[in-house]
Amino acid sequence: MSNSNYVEYSFRIKPVQPGAEILMAELGERNFESFVEQEDGLLAYIQKNDWTKDILADVSILENSEFQISFTSKEIAQENWNITWESNFKPIQVENRCRVRAPFHKKLDFEYDIVIEPKMSFGTGHHETTQMMLRYVLENDFNQKSVLDMGSGTGVLAILAEMRGATAVEAIDIDNWCYLNALENVERNNCKHIKVFEGDASLLAMPNKYDIVLANINRNILLQDIPTYANILKSGGLLFLSGFYSEDIPMITDKCIESEMVFQNSLKNGEWVATAFQKK
Repeated sequence: MSNSNYVEYSFRIKPVQPGAEILMAELGERNFESFVEQEDGLLAYIQKNDWTKDILADVSILENSEFQISFTSKEIAQENWNITWESNFKPIQVENRCRVRAPFHKKLDFEYDIVIEPKMSFGTGHHETTQMMLRYVLENDFNQKSVLDMGSGTGVLAILAEMRGATAVEAIDIDNWCYLNALENVERNNCKHIKVFEGDASLLAMPNKYDIVLANINRNILLQDIPTYANILKSGGLLFLSGFYSEDIPMITDKCIESEMVFQNSLKNGEWVATAFQKK
């Protein structure tokens, strides 16, 4: 790491998803190197040596009328960088059974201890959608199961799936940073049964392959890909979805019914929901 100071941007985003994910992708192309998810937005960091006054000039999502985004920025001295990063990236706990932490956090006595270095990937566990999906993994039987984690981000859901007994796990994300980060996190957590791929649903061709599919993306991508998820699920297999709001449940449910799947239940966290379906 150089001796450069850092510039911190604090973005407030509405709606947070997929806004934060899109913004992260655009900022990653402009040498921003670290991100921290917030309930109402995103913290983004860039080394001062890589920063220019017009660094946000061509960030298209900032001009997109579908999103309301405001931000502030400040410079952070190099010697305060680690303190700032660590204070913003806090461990999260799910059902007092699972703890998601960074390498610099002390290990505590939890049934499932997941170490994530988030870098530029979404899915550190701080966002409500990720927490609900972690709950689904904790509350359902993954032992000896084949699992797909679609839109895997950091790989945290795939990692917990293996810890819960899954013996064949595939994690797919379209973003190169997420792909590389998931590879690192899989190794960091000593996982042996996870394969990571860069791409989208076009990689999914083999029918009746998975016992469980996890997809934490956004409503429009889910609506597009639900038929594909149904095709690759075994009969009786489970589909867990998140990345959308309560008002989207009927639309998601209708698409699943069209694809021969039955609604099981839903979870709610703030404005966000997650749903479970079973293939007939």
